[in-house]
Amino acid sequence: MKKTLFSVIVAAAMMTGICGCNSLGTSSNALGGVVNGSTIGNVLTSVLGIDKVSAYNLVGTWYYKQPGVAFTSKDLLTKAGGEVVAAQIKEKLASQYSAFGITPVNTSATFSEDGKFVIKFAGRQFGGTYTYDEANDKIAMKATFFSLNCYTKRTSNGIALLFEASKLLQIMQMATALSGNTTLQTVGDLSKSYDGLRIGFDMNR
Repeated sequence: MKKTLFSVIVAAAMMTGICGCNSLGTSSNALGGVVNGSTIGNVLTSVLGIDKVSAYNLVGTWYYKQPGVAFTSKDLLTKAGGEVVAAQIKEKLASQYSAFGITPVNTSATFSEDGKFVIKFAGRQFGGTYTYDEANDKIAMKATFFSLNCYTKRTSNGIALLFEASKLLQIMQMATALSGNTTLQTVGDLSKSYDGLRIGFDMNR
């Protein structure tokens, strides 16, 4: 059974390479992203609206595990190149996040029952209030100087907190102004290359 599953994954990776459906690397790199144990957790459900997070389950503190990736529809995921490319994007983001200084120790999100949140992002902290639209998987966060929408989905071991790529870039730019870190190019490129892409963080308790 395991041999059959591996054969299916290999075939999918080869087809993606043959079709030339991605612009982030070769089909061998994409295959590496799929079979790598650090990324396979949420690769097979890379579409928003599947595996919803309830308001009850959202409450608590969540810690960064790895990059999160999803598309807004199955059609857009297919157009981008499928689950293989979703895994490859995660691989690309992992190195960027690491260079940016994002770790499980300094990046977390806490959502309280009373509608308050605290985000720690690469060691920088901000907080405010939030509302959760469970039907649309959307968290609307309001802080003193900005407002921000975030999208949720279940993963195999927790939840994903996902943003429009351009919005995540804004958060990273804000942190850059404080920290001096300039590792932003990959996130900016992704925001221009894929329609309906949401990127962010896979989080665990």
